[in-house]
Parts: sequence; C-alpha cells; structure tokens
Amino acid sequence: MSDRTIDLSVEVPGTVEEAWEAIATGPGISSWFIPHRVEGRAGGEVVMDFGSFGRETATVQTWEPPHRVVFRGADSDRGPGLAYEWLVEAIGGGSCVVRLVSSGFGAGDEWDADYEGLSTGWRIFLENLRLHLTHFRGRVARAVIPTAMTPGPGDVAWSRLCTALGVPEDLGASDRFATSGEGVPGLVGRVEGASFAPMVRTYHLMLEEPAPGTAFVTVEGNGEVVAASAYLYLYGGNDDAGADWTTWLPSVMPAVSPAGR
Repeated sequence: MSDRTIDLSVEVPGTVEEAWEAIATGPGISSWFIPHRVEGRAGGEVVMDFGSFGRETATVQTWEPPHRVVFRGADSDRGPGLAYEWLVEAIGGGSCVVRLVSSGFGAGDEWDADYEGLSTGWRIFLENLRLHLTHFRGRVARAVIPTAMTPGPGDVAWSRLCTALGVPEDLGASDRFATSGEGVPGLVGRVEGASFAPMVRTYHLMLEEPAPGTAFVTVEGNGEVVAASAYLYLYGGNDDAGADWTTWLPSVMPAVSPAGR
C-alpha cells in the first residue's frame, strides 16, 4: 500500500453546519458532485450513482458531525477501498474551510492513473462545492451528468467538444457562455472560471438556462482516451430540464471504451 494522499481544501461561505450538510448528506453531496444516498451514522451505507458507469458503495467509517466524516470505498480485487476524510472548520467572518484527505492508493500503473485522475478531478468538484455554497446554500439541486469516453489527446477533444457546443475554446472568467447550433441543448450563463491545464480543461459556469444552477463542461485526461463531460446542477425548471444532455453529448463525442485507456 502506498502512503500517497490527496489533500485539498476550499474556503466556502456559511456556517459549519451548512458546510456539513453539503458534504455529509445525500441531498447535499448530490447538489455539487454525483447523486448520493448516505446513511448518516458510523457503519452506514453510502451509494454513489455514476450514471452509465454504474453504482458504487462505501461505508461511513467515522461520523462526527458537524466536523468530520470518513467514507471508505468497498474492497476490490486490487485491495482495500479508498478512504475519503472530510473535515470542516470555521475560520470566522461567516466562512469555513472544507478539507478533503483521500488515502489508500496502491502501487502500479492502474493506481497511478487513479491518483492522477482524482487529484485533478477533485479540484473541479471542490470549486463546484464552493459555487453551490456561495449561490444556492441550503437548496438541493437535480444533477444531470452525462460523460463520454472519447479519443484524445485532451486538447483535441476539448476543441471537438467546444465546436459541438458552439462556444469558443478560450473563454475567461465573466465571459458570456451560450451554446449554439442545430440540435445543441441550450446552456446559457456566465463563466465563473476556466482552466486549460494539460490534464484537465474546464469551464465553470453559473447557469440561467435550462434553469438556474451551476455547471461545468470539462475534458479530463491527456492520453489516447479522455473523458468529456457536462455536469449540470439545476435548482428549478421542470423535471425534464437538462435531460436532453444525456443523449446529446455521447452522440457528438466519438465513443471509446474506458478499457482502452
């Protein structure tokens, strides 16, 4: 077992209790990450819904509201599951620091890929957590999270995704974001931030359409196969708002089996 850990923090507005609600309950986590069900007690079950990639389970290893919770993934043929420790600390001025420490990475190429992928992926989601607590604290979002495994490298896939969306490849913070083109689902809002690193290219968005909310469009990875995604977190609109993304995005990004990575 490797001693590598992922240790990340984000400052968020609100009380410790409000931050705890966002990182330790099913509705809270579902509003900025992926759909979760959480049994809020030590030994409780956690169910994570990754959409077309299936479901995974974890166990609540430690439950110390409102400051510390540890989720431990299920064991597999590769070894013990990863541990995700969340810590919440008030820092005054109506803000908190939310810290994530993930451990349990093994040795070998597959574990190396997991470590690298999660190191970049969690940064994206923690920024979305900040946006959730800044603009929609106390509310519950409906998540629409289509992802397609598609040929890389990352810059080529990013160009292909932006072309399909009908948006520029180099938008910056405060720029207007609006999809365009025949058959493209409507996604309209403001760019909150943009990242164009080799391993991840992302637009973080504050949405107006198809409903108020947060979102990010992203390409993760830089190899022969990368993940192209549109994560939408909607606080309003009808129940079908955003549903067309689940079929549209895979239809415009050439598919490759994840096993091809």
